Amino acid sequence: MKTLRTMIFSGIYLTLAGCAQTDGPFRALRKPVAAAPPVCMGFQSSIYFDRDSAALTREARMVLRSARAQAQGCVVRSVRVVGLADAVGAPAANLALSRRRAEAVSEALARVGFQEVHVDMAAVGDAGSVSASGVAAPLRRRADVLFELAPG
Repeated sequence: MKTLRTMIFSGIYLTLAGCAQTDGPFRALRKPVAAAPPVCMGFQSSIYFDRDSAALTREARMVLRSARAQAQGCVVRSVRVVGLADAVGAPAANLALSRRRAEAVSEALARVGFQEVHVDMAAVGDAGSVSASGVAAPLRRRADVLFELAPG
C-alpha cells in the first residue's frame, strides 16, 4: 500500500514538474507586451444638460475627460462644438441657451487638456427640433462635440 502511494505521488510530482518547463508553448507570454499605437480617428461626443441649463453635470465632465483620453497621442486638428436646445420656449431664448451651452463646453474642453486647440463654436437653438409632422425631437438639450484627429 505504501509503495502504491509512493508511486502515485511520484507520478503526480513528475506530471507537475513537466508543467514547469521553461521551453513550453506559453513562454512567449512572459515577454513584455507592446502597446498598440493610438487609433487617431475623428469621433463625436454629446454633452447633455438639464432643462433650461448650460451648467455642466458631473457626467458631462466625465465625457470630456474620456474624450481627452481618446485623443491621447494624436494631433487634434479641430474641435467643433454645436449647442442645441429643444422646442420648449421662445426661439430667441433657445438660441441664447444653445450658445451658452456651446461656450460652457468650450471652456470645459480647455480645462480638461484641449487648451492648445482652437474650438469652433456654433449654436442652432431649437432649429430642427420639430419634424415636419410636428413631432418634437427628444434629447435636444445637449452640445455635440466633433473631434478631428490625425496620427501624432
